[in-house]
Amino acid sequence: MSDFKAGFVNIFGYPNAGKSTLTNAFIGEEISIVTKKVQTTRQRLLGLLTTKEFQIVFSDTPGILDPHYELQKTMMSDIEGAFEDADIILYITELNDNFDKHLPYVEKIKKLNVPFYLLINKIDLGEQKKLEQKVEAWEKYVDKKQIVPISALHKFNVITLLEEIKNQLPVHEAFYADDILTDKSERYIASEMIRKQIFLNYEQEIPYSTEVVVSSFKEEEKIIYINADIYVSRRTQKPIIIGKGGKMLKIVGTESRKEMELFFNKKVYLELYVRIKENWRNKPEDLRRFGYKH
Repeated sequence: MSDFKAGFVNIFGYPNAGKSTLTNAFIGEEISIVTKKVQTTRQRLLGLLTTKEFQIVFSDTPGILDPHYELQKTMMSDIEGAFEDADIILYITELNDNFDKHLPYVEKIKKLNVPFYLLINKIDLGEQKKLEQKVEAWEKYVDKKQIVPISALHKFNVITLLEEIKNQLPVHEAFYADDILTDKSERYIASEMIRKQIFLNYEQEIPYSTEVVVSSFKEEEKIIYINADIYVSRRTQKPIIIGKGGKMLKIVGTESRKEMELFFNKKVYLELYVRIKENWRNKPEDLRRFGYKH
């Protein structure tokens, strides 16, 4: 009988806690887009780490929130689904967080009866004494062995955490081929890279009102030709995305292309189009078209 191990390690937390940064740190590639804005992650994304001894399927989930429109309701349903299929759970908090908001979710996780780690992230942003106080506070609710201080950004304690996870993995055959990094397609990765640049280059509501769909992805030996549509939810947002003389759209296109070329290790020809899809975040048919509803 093989002693190969495999399992789903599902990562939960509030927006901007560091879930995507931690996923990327484990995988060694930026498969989950990361920005400083909250709610950057919209869909559950699987990242795979495979060796000869084990396969860990990391599940990066959207941030926990109180949904105000249909898209956010879909994001929360992704989170609920991830609670159900976890072999191991990582729940991320921040050193400077409001403590009480996490307790309902920690109590919910404890009832699931699966191995679970309470991560205190961003410890590089505070003093040792504050960390000690936070650990002491969590010890009232969680076993001390389950509390792991980390800095996902600087990869502090990430290897130690990985060793803990490996020890808890169930014996199981691999779920995916050993050369796969994520369950998402190359089209999806490309669309997320464009959406990342929208989050980085626009303010206020614009990033949250925007969706990106790669309409064409044609790969040749030395170059990839990509056409992508940027959808906005109001007519007034289209000229903002384009910018004066097309300046802003050009920035998004240039920065996206650079990141794609690094990731795909090929030249990329990218064309962007801005389209209007009124109030798409509240329309189930549009959400299905954009891949949020199944």
